[in-house]
Amino acid sequence: MCCSHQLVWVQGPIVVGAGPSGLAAAACLKEKGIDSLVLERSSCLAPLWQLKMYDRLSLHLPRQFCELPLFPFPASYPDYPTKQQFVAYLESYAAKFGINPMYNHTVVCAEFDERLMLWRVRTTQATGMMEDDVEYVSQWLVVATGENSEAVLPMIDGLEEFRGSVIHTSAYKSGSKFAGKTVLVVGCGNSGMEVCLDLCNHNGYPHIVVRDAVHILPREMLGQPTFRLAMWLLKWLPIHIVDRILLLVARAILGDTSQFGLKRPSLGPLELKSLSGKTPILDIGTLAKIKSGDIKVRPAIRRIAGQQVKFVDGRSEQFDAIVLATGYKSNVPCWLKDQGLFSEKDGLPRKAFPNGWKGERGLYSVGFSRRGLMGTAADARRIAHDIHMQWKSSKGRSRPAKPSP
Repeated sequence: MCCSHQLVWVQGPIVVGAGPSGLAAAACLKEKGIDSLVLERSSCLAPLWQLKMYDRLSLHLPRQFCELPLFPFPASYPDYPTKQQFVAYLESYAAKFGINPMYNHTVVCAEFDERLMLWRVRTTQATGMMEDDVEYVSQWLVVATGENSEAVLPMIDGLEEFRGSVIHTSAYKSGSKFAGKTVLVVGCGNSGMEVCLDLCNHNGYPHIVVRDAVHILPREMLGQPTFRLAMWLLKWLPIHIVDRILLLVARAILGDTSQFGLKRPSLGPLELKSLSGKTPILDIGTLAKIKSGDIKVRPAIRRIAGQQVKFVDGRSEQFDAIVLATGYKSNVPCWLKDQGLFSEKDGLPRKAFPNGWKGERGLYSVGFSRRGLMGTAADARRIAHDIHMQWKSSKGRSRPAKPSP
């Protein structure tokens, strides 16, 4: 394959990632009169939502907590917009602010050039028999690839030899392909629980692996979305009191979940989320299927042999398929050559929210706060304000000279 090389000077910031975080940062910058270059490795905006999410997905939080800056959801949208509605909202958002990402541009390396005092961002783009190697140079770099860049694949003894089908939830679209099949779902977060419900609705026979303690809350409490109620209570009460109230109401509505193999952590749901980023499950009907026996709860896997899965409690069962609802991780350490802002261990900012949005020498992060789209919106606004202040102060002074190849 042939290869060509270009060097491109970017007057505004370079934003890596065209998901909700990258769009929010670009829109906030545009609102302040600053154009940015948005680079996206996929062929569309929000590829996680468009290409890797299952069909029945809806936002888990009410829409008011999921809006991007400067642009509300349409009034006609339901409280919990569907995946298709959210993608349409993002497309409208990009159109409103004139954001046109450079698609199919994979960032392979980004590093700060001490001589030029600028960021150099190298990308590759395969076009037929030609591979373009383009290097973009800018004073500012905004990392917006998010917490969910790459699928997490667990190490399970014998998984590679499993004789049935194995897919990650990033490849799962609908339970229609699993009708009449016994499916083991590994992972009990919101995705794992919802996949189990989807399998039930398509006449599958799901089992779910629950290794750790987990908080399950009803999506609605006292006539209000649970998250909205929690946010209101936090205005008046400390977090541990709010947690206690949520758990009391959850017990009254859902009963004791531990009798179904779903033990609760010692920390309350909001405190646990704040400290570890672990999100409580907002139940939309899965627990009723667990109670009825349509979904069976299983402990951790010991090993897999053929189509037999042996669990740590000594039980052994046969499955037709395994769905890995084991989540995603950041891929920032693979391409960003900077050890200041991001941890090499998990690819997340070293400083906790709200202090993880800014690094040194014009480096920023958006979408890594572990606080969903609300955290994204807050980070995007801070970044745009900070760059705008630098932009204004540079007026009247000479801008950095364009680098030579």
